[in-house]
Amino acid sequence: MPRPRIPRYVQGRPVAEVFEPNRRAPWGREEVVLSIEGLEAIRLSDYQGLDQATAAGVMNVSRQTFGRILAEARAIVADALVAGKALRIEGGHYSLPPRGGRRRHRRGRGGAF
Repeated sequence: MPRPRIPRYVQGRPVAEVFEPNRRAPWGREEVVLSIEGLEAIRLSDYQGLDQATAAGVMNVSRQTFGRILAEARAIVADALVAGKALRIEGGHYSLPPRGGRRRHRRGRGGAF
């Protein structure tokens, strides 16, 4: 039985869900699908310029897993750009990171928390 997948953290949903070429290819409309965590990997590495170790920490995955996600995402984007295919962004196994974290308690008067 395979190990259960840990959800990858993403900062939010994409602004646009589909990118289409302005002209259709002679062989018809083709489409490729980029997962939301693939878009997040491209955003962290290429757009924000983070190194793989830091970006992997942000996404809550190992550095090797981040590198694999990034390589797959770049290949999908390259295929869409070179072949003139529509790029749809959807799906994947992700969650939003928890907000806030632990709450800090300060000691008030009388020693109560």
